[in-house]
Amino acid sequence: MQLYQLQQVHSFRIIEVDIDSNPQLIEQYGSLVPVVTCEDKQICHYFLDQAAILQLLENNQ
Repeated sequence: MQLYQLQQVHSFRIIEVDIDSNPQLIEQYGSLVPVVTCEDKQICHYFLDQAAILQLLENNQ
């Protein structure tokens, strides 16, 4: 929910992935769900790190 609120202020695309449907993703992220990544780089897991996401958005402008 918080990620969608950030999306209303900043322009970025959210792609939701069902990790349970992919054995490779289960092995990579299984215990870290939920996880936020950008271009295969892990930004945060367990909880949304809004500061880390905002920093990433500012650096990519």
